Amino acid sequence: MPTYDEVISRDASNDPLEIPEEVSSEIIQDLPQASAVMALSRRITMSSRKYRQPVLDVLPDAYWVSGDTGLKQTTAMDWTNVVLTAEPIAALVVVPDEYMADSAVPIWSQVRPRLVSAIGKLVDLATLWGTNKPSTWTSSAIYTGANAAGNFVSGGDYEDLAADVARMGFVLSQDGFPLTGFAAAPGFHWRLVGQRSTDGVPIYTPSLAATTPSTLFGYPMPEVSSGAWSSNTAMLIGGDWSKSIIGVRQDITFQIFDSAVISDDSGNVVFNSMQQDSKIMRVVCRIGWATAVPTTQLSSDGYPWVVLKPGDYLAS
Repeated sequence: MPTYDEVISRDASNDPLEIPEEVSSEIIQDLPQASAVMALSRRITMSSRKYRQPVLDVLPDAYWVSGDTGLKQTTAMDWTNVVLTAEPIAALVVVPDEYMADSAVPIWSQVRPRLVSAIGKLVDLATLWGTNKPSTWTSSAIYTGANAAGNFVSGGDYEDLAADVARMGFVLSQDGFPLTGFAAAPGFHWRLVGQRSTDGVPIYTPSLAATTPSTLFGYPMPEVSSGAWSSNTAMLIGGDWSKSIIGVRQDITFQIFDSAVISDDSGNVVFNSMQQDSKIMRVVCRIGWATAVPTTQLSSDGYPWVVLKPGDYLAS
């Protein structure tokens, strides 16, 4: 159900007056997670609501010529258009002036990164799983497309986790697509750290620098820690991420209003910021997404992503 009446307010658990003076003004929070799909995908700037991306659909052929005067045959190439449509994402955050004045923490600086994280979660849910995907985004969600193409490996089907991951790359190579990166379930990095050889020697040696992004076989491997991952469905999604296109029509922008009203979907005013002495932060962006799946030399109906599904030792 859409909501239009949520307000940051004080109660017994979050009254800003109850924060002791000696407590640091910084709130300890999880690091807000942006979109893994946006980090991996090819990003373009859209100059209008729609963007057309030509995709190779028919490959040319070549022919042997018979003898010195043999006839040369003709061949052709053809393209099809993939259309990206930018759709708006938005949210409103209401904070009463008195709450703001009494707070021991900088409210807006805490809210902004969380809103960015919420946008990232929304994008990952739509592009990976199809959850609430706009109807104008006509490409199948990545998991849906990979599953329909039969591009999946069940954990434990092969000798070990490394063999399972190698099989993912092999599946893609059969259709002529390179593997350029992975989107991973939360904690997958630590599964890799725990892998040992038969002699008990670690077989995965990540960077010792905590700030260095995780990689797998040298390819980027961001974990989807925003809450957008379905660990019961997949542990890893690998693919050619250049075929996932994120179009940005309007980047994330924030505005704060002190004279605005909020109405519900029936047009009823449910909040008046001037009359109720509050500020309203509005976050807005406009994003489009599509997959461009070209014909390759090896396949005319291949799919550039493959899924490692949980199974056996990956089931928990």
